[in-house]
Amino acid sequence: CAGVGTLLFHFLAKGKVPAFLGSSFAFLGGFAVVAPMVDGMPNTEMLPYACGGIVIAGLLYVVVAALIKVFGIKRVMRLFPPVVTGPIIILIGLILAPSAITNCQANWLLAVITMLLIIGCNIWGKGMIKIIPILIGIVGAYIIALIVGWVDYSGLATAAAAGIPPFTIAKFSGSAILTMAPIALATMMEHVGDISAISATCGRNFIANPGLHRTLLGDGLATSLAGLVGGPANTTYGENTGVLALSKVYDPKVIQIAAVVAVILSFSPWFDALVNTIPTAIIGGASFVLYGMISAIGVRNVVENQVDLTKSRNLIIAAVILVSGLGFNSVGGIQIGIVNLSGLATAAILGILLNAILPGKDYEFQMEEPEDAKA
Repeated sequence: CAGVGTLLFHFLAKGKVPAFLGSSFAFLGGFAVVAPMVDGMPNTEMLPYACGGIVIAGLLYVVVAALIKVFGIKRVMRLFPPVVTGPIIILIGLILAPSAITNCQANWLLAVITMLLIIGCNIWGKGMIKIIPILIGIVGAYIIALIVGWVDYSGLATAAAAGIPPFTIAKFSGSAILTMAPIALATMMEHVGDISAISATCGRNFIANPGLHRTLLGDGLATSLAGLVGGPANTTYGENTGVLALSKVYDPKVIQIAAVVAVILSFSPWFDALVNTIPTAIIGGASFVLYGMISAIGVRNVVENQVDLTKSRNLIIAAVILVSGLGFNSVGGIQIGIVNLSGLATAAILGILLNAILPGKDYEFQMEEPEDAKA
């Protein structure tokens, strides 16, 4: 679903945004309500109805994309000035940071080796080495783990070389739709933060060109497609931003090739088992660097847009976004009825509301290549 969804996203975003779509964890609460586990096993009877809710949630993206297209991006983007998007980008990296540390704790030696290889290739590498520091870091650390004997290959023995992924055809019910669909309002806020982060990383205004309406449309339809065949909702991955920042490879064609490879490899259980042999600490070491890069990009976004943090208004907005995002994320978000708002979604909503309410707004959204963006 991730590979096909990414290709659909790139098609609708005119092949301009270097984003890779992956599974969204925001809908897990909805899945737990609609299709709770039975004796520790998936609820196969109710799971199709949860997937039906995912389909409708994706269509909500389409509705919002249409509203943005009708009313204009400038009017909408007045809600997302750098004083809001900058701290949100910082927050994305900070929220991801604990998972990196948790993974590193499995074996700090491997984690540090991975970090040093990535940093060394990025700072002193030439040519291809500088372009693929993450791959070199992971492969290099994996070879060391292999030599020392820290790689477990037991899962490969029972894995088939090829196989068809399991599919579940979506079914629809009113209660499941009312449970799953509203979660899309929260994930759309995360989408805006991710696209803003990718824009800041690449030095391009993707919210203007190809347009937020196109990226939302791509994300939404990819989510609906995944739900139709029993997959989880898709989302623009925050981790993707860290990869872009470190590799400095912003060509969307690279992401498209990766998506095609992902689709092909999804038909190989053996390859899935091989990837799972990578020690957790190696993933943690790579994530340690990537997530820090995301937050650093947020800081750069604030600096480059000359956000005046001597103004009490701007300082309050940034403070509320950072504290609410980290705070609510640490307690599992906010439960509002059947909808669970993640820390990131809560922070985005509060930041947008404060920016709209507090006096002193002076932000004017700048369109990039407006004649193309209107296409």
